[in-house]
Amino acid sequence: MTPTDFEKLFNTYYMQVYSFAMTLVKNAADAEEITQQTFFKALSHKDKYRREAGEFTWLCSIAKNLAADEYRRRSKRGMYPEEDIASSSDIQADAEKKDTALRIHMILHDLKEPYKEVFGLRVFGELSYAEIGGIFGKTDVWARVTYHRAKLMIRERIDEDEHKRKI
Repeated sequence: MTPTDFEKLFNTYYMQVYSFAMTLVKNAADAEEITQQTFFKALSHKDKYRREAGEFTWLCSIAKNLAADEYRRRSKRGMYPEEDIASSSDIQADAEKKDTALRIHMILHDLKEPYKEVFGLRVFGELSYAEIGGIFGKTDVWARVTYHRAKLMIRERIDEDEHKRKI
């Protein structure tokens, strides 16, 4: 990979890798750091890229591993990432959206892997089933089925919660 090739890779995938990192860490500064580390690691280990998966899938795998490493480091130190809260002019609508989003995130937090991550990659990372399958070393059909099952699990929990609220 020549410097020109790497520059093209960086320019092509930077925002996608950053968006993917944001879905993992939910913090702009941390996502920026992971994105930078991802491209640094890709450049440093370009000889290990076997081209079995697409470039974007390869970069997401690196980012996923870096995010997991950072999470483990922070867990050992007892640190948790801060979340950025955006302001809104329509406070009531924003509160309702946040309540719904919070409920979904709480349900998602309790889901087992790989359902949690596949759902997050598809919904928040806006990745295709083929890209998700590539990250896990599986097929796009596996990603589609796993996403569908995660969606059903979330729907069931939402329905259970609604039923409990009515009682």
